[in-house]
Amino acid sequence: MKKIIQFFKDSYAELAKVVWPSKEDVIASTKIVVISTVAVALVLGLIDFLLVLGIEVVFR
Repeated sequence: MKKIIQFFKDSYAELAKVVWPSKEDVIASTKIVVISTVAVALVLGLIDFLLVLGIEVVFR
């Protein structure tokens, strides 16, 4: 039981050392992730669309 208690004490001490990002940093990072996800989805959707068109032309 002592080891478990020591583990939680050590964990709490380590969390006190963490430098958490500011709200602005989190918002900026979230915007970048959302924009890049949408961009990649659009590119992959376009590639998929073109491949389907190409396959339809070949098998027609």
